[in-house]
Amino acid sequence: MNKPIRTMSLFCMLLLLLLLGNVTYLQYIKAEDYNDNPLNARVKVETLSRERGSILVNGRKIAESIESDDRYKFQRVYLQPFMYAPITGYFALVRSTLLERSQNKLLNGDDNRLFVTRLVDLVNNASPKGGSIELTINAKAQKAAYDGLLALGDDVQGGAVAIEPDTGKILAMVSLPSYNPNKYADHDQTAVDAYDKALQTRADKPRLSRATQVTLPPGSTFKLVTAAAAMEAEGYRSDSLVPGGSSYRLPGTRLSINNGGRACGTDQIPLVQALEQSCNTTFLALANQVGQDKMLAQAEKFGFNSTLLDEFDDSEQAPSAYPTEEISDDFLAKTGMGQQDVRATPLQMAMVVAGIFNDGIVMKPYLVDKVRSADLDLLESTDPAEYSRAVSSDTASELRKMMVSVVDRGTGSVGAIPGVEVGAKTGTAENCAGCQNYSWFVSFASSGGKDVAVAVMVQKSDADYVSGSGQAGPIARAIMEAVVK
Repeated sequence: MNKPIRTMSLFCMLLLLLLLGNVTYLQYIKAEDYNDNPLNARVKVETLSRERGSILVNGRKIAESIESDDRYKFQRVYLQPFMYAPITGYFALVRSTLLERSQNKLLNGDDNRLFVTRLVDLVNNASPKGGSIELTINAKAQKAAYDGLLALGDDVQGGAVAIEPDTGKILAMVSLPSYNPNKYADHDQTAVDAYDKALQTRADKPRLSRATQVTLPPGSTFKLVTAAAAMEAEGYRSDSLVPGGSSYRLPGTRLSINNGGRACGTDQIPLVQALEQSCNTTFLALANQVGQDKMLAQAEKFGFNSTLLDEFDDSEQAPSAYPTEEISDDFLAKTGMGQQDVRATPLQMAMVVAGIFNDGIVMKPYLVDKVRSADLDLLESTDPAEYSRAVSSDTASELRKMMVSVVDRGTGSVGAIPGVEVGAKTGTAENCAGCQNYSWFVSFASSGGKDVAVAVMVQKSDADYVSGSGQAGPIARAIMEAVVK
């Protein structure tokens, strides 16, 4: 073979290798990226031409796909849109959110767990169908939370979360105001853009979930974390004497904080009394006594400064916060009562209560309980997983006992349910001067083997007077009753 022919042969071989390499790169390495690209109209048309799987609560559909009379063949429909939007999110032409995004491969039918189903559909020349997911949500608890918040008025802003303590199953997750995911699922992109623009311009931000995305000062409900830190670090028990008194002067300042007239003694009082009466003076002093490092460590064991739900993108949830940078002693004191730089979501505070109830072990929260085929055959169940040991079993037992005392003899009496063990902590967090305060109520209930931990936050309502027991408390009690009765 002469040199020109050999050179040309090598050049052609090189081109062939480059072509094969490029095909491999596009078909295998980059295939998923191209498929997931929202600008890939061909994939979107193909996806919307499949029968997408359903999302189920207690065996009933809350999201399904029905036949459409346009080129996309199927239309996504949400059956209780406003109640479940903070969980399902939406499946739309351009993008998807929340469970519709994270569970897309399963719902769309591309998940490897549906391989046999896809193979059968291929042999039978049938159109592929997506699998379904069954949620951990308790429909009665979800409705109780939604109706309770809705009853606070047209301008209500708030969120509620309920968790099964020993598994981490989320039994309720509600946020108001809400939005209609059916409007996003519309096949008319012009109408979708108009709806999205209308929501984006609203001051109350209905697209934000007050259950998982909005962090606010948890107020006195955070005293549970402060008490836990003090008991773990200093060896306190419920009957231990701690600082009381009518006021506390913040270190390095001339500013004093009082207890609002509550019975907090003149010197020292039992820790249980301090929690029953929600004595600011006690928890301001305890935060400084414990120190920032141990307060931070305790908060993070409960989940602060981390995102908590694997089923949501980090951008779709906000981590609750306890300050990590060094702060002054006066600021540290105020963190002990859930103010200053402390921020929390209802999901986070429900996890605090769940950990206390569950002998000090915080379970990882989750929403997807079971994965099913298109024919609803069970493919997989979620196994509960431990998130952390937040406190010792002894500390958890003492905290649980004190929370029951808050209901029996303290500020949480509105949470009482006859014949049911209930523990609680109220909170009224300060907002800006002249603004309405935030109302918090966290609690647990246990009866007949049914257990639940609840956190309710009311950011805004039509009420003239705001308190944890006034707005959030009755909602928490309704959620607990829905689960344990």
